[in-house]
Amino acid sequence: MTDDLGVLETAALLRELTAGLIGVAEFDEALDRLVRIARGAVPGVDCCGFTALRAGEPAGVAASDPRFAELDDLRHGPDTPALTAIRRREMIIAGGLAEESRWPTWSIRARALGVHGVISAPVDVDEQVIGAINLYASAPGALTPSHQLTAMLLAEHAGLLLAAVRDRERAAARAGQIDGALLAEGVIGQAVGVIMTQRGCPAVEALGVLRSAASSLDIPLREVAERLVLTVSRPRDN
Repeated sequence: MTDDLGVLETAALLRELTAGLIGVAEFDEALDRLVRIARGAVPGVDCCGFTALRAGEPAGVAASDPRFAELDDLRHGPDTPALTAIRRREMIIAGGLAEESRWPTWSIRARALGVHGVISAPVDVDEQVIGAINLYASAPGALTPSHQLTAMLLAEHAGLLLAAVRDRERAAARAGQIDGALLAEGVIGQAVGVIMTQRGCPAVEALGVLRSAASSLDIPLREVAERLVLTVSRPRDN
């Protein structure tokens, strides 16, 4: 493979990203997978990072190499290529940090870590979360127009995948709230307690058993719970 990503290699990268993130349910885990996959697939890039903001505040950071994590973390200073990309909503390119004047403090830290080039591409996740994906190179001039195109496609695809992860997180949170309400409800809570006792399983698993029975019988969850509670509370004949 050359130092640039061709069409086939870029397509393979996007497929690998999709496969790696499609089943992830937590945003932070998705960021970690994203930067690792991108770092491994893009030649000429020594580290890949991600900076996320939620409602304008730092919300997440990931780096394929922990040594470079501070370059993506706004807590070390907000004057960074990533924040510039996010604010301007455009790709930011700096091929040689020795001559760069836009982020003086950040550039000194980056060069001390052996980083001499960066591309930051903005990523739109949803109405709450925005971010930037950051590609770092150790050699000046190593980042080419091909890397810029790859960063643009990567940012677009990552935004779609991360939005789906956020949707799954919200759905899981809502499901957790619903489960909590159901477990607190009288007859359903009693039925769950019965199943927990019978099977020696936790409440969430017992509620799943109850739901499965309701689905199999095609009757409401409450009715299944009432039948179970009635059955176990009925006096047995001697």
